[in-house]
Amino acid sequence: MKIQDILKERILVIDGAMGTMIQRHNLTEEDFRGERFKNHRYPLKGNNDILSITRPDIIKEIHALYFEAGADIIETNTFSATTIAQADYHLEDAVYDINFVSARIAREVADEFTKKEPHKPRFVAGAMGPTNKTASLSPDVNSPGFRAITFDQLKVAFKQQAQGLVDGGVDLLLLETIIDTLNAKAALFAIQELFDERGMEIPVMVSGTITDASGRTLSGQTTEAFLVSVSHVPLLSIGLNCALGASLLRPYLRVLSEKAPFFVSAYPNAGLPNEFGQYDETPEQMGAQIEEFLKEGLVNIVGGCCGTTPEHIKVIAELAAKYKPRKVHSPWSMVNSM
Repeated sequence: MKIQDILKERILVIDGAMGTMIQRHNLTEEDFRGERFKNHRYPLKGNNDILSITRPDIIKEIHALYFEAGADIIETNTFSATTIAQADYHLEDAVYDINFVSARIAREVADEFTKKEPHKPRFVAGAMGPTNKTASLSPDVNSPGFRAITFDQLKVAFKQQAQGLVDGGVDLLLLETIIDTLNAKAALFAIQELFDERGMEIPVMVSGTITDASGRTLSGQTTEAFLVSVSHVPLLSIGLNCALGASLLRPYLRVLSEKAPFFVSAYPNAGLPNEFGQYDETPEQMGAQIEEFLKEGLVNIVGGCCGTTPEHIKVIAELAAKYKPRKVHSPWSMVNSM
């Protein structure tokens, strides 16, 4: 059954944080290196994406825990798996392998759960993060016109990532935690180019990030402007994730719900981080806020981002099962509301 058809029938649940779960294992430099990177000249601890190669057992276990908690969609362990982000670790040459292997691990776990529960098919979303460079903003306050990356460089990097994820067997591609829409447009261009070259297509999800109470992305766009900027692509869904907790995300999510001609997703953090960078919101506290999304009929896909665990996803999944999904508006509704 196609995910588009399922989304019309019920709210789907996407998984929670990968990094939060990895931290529970207290991994060492040796864990990150494994055999393949044993003699790499630079430190690798903290490069979570390469654990798909060096500790696939941990990544597989995390995926399984989220499925057991009630997730319908899991994300590959590839948030920073581009040549741009991996340059920090001098691992640009490993990027294709990271994406391919991460997709294969997630695919294997998803297929296992679908086989056990054919009435509840599981899906794999290829996670494509924003990179650590932006095409719209200067990293140098003394040189506002300077850019650390170009649109074409981003396109090449995202295309390589998408190739690895598609070859590895993902069902969807997910551009997430978008802080600069120009970066996202480069990724969408790369994905469309890949689809054209291969004569194939899979659904694409887009999820932006509101960085503060101003209701704007880091590059300065309002939620509505963000929606308009990516609406030229026939997306599966558009949504918001990360940065803010569920309660603070709600007004901006309402904008998408009212105007988007696509399915709408939301997977917020477990509240705002405390002074130690930790997330204190319990599954029950977060669930109560998420339930407001569900009561208002704002979402089609819901889950968790930073600080969330299988315990959070279990509560969210139980709540989502009680409510009907948001009805998708026609494209004209977005035009008429502007």
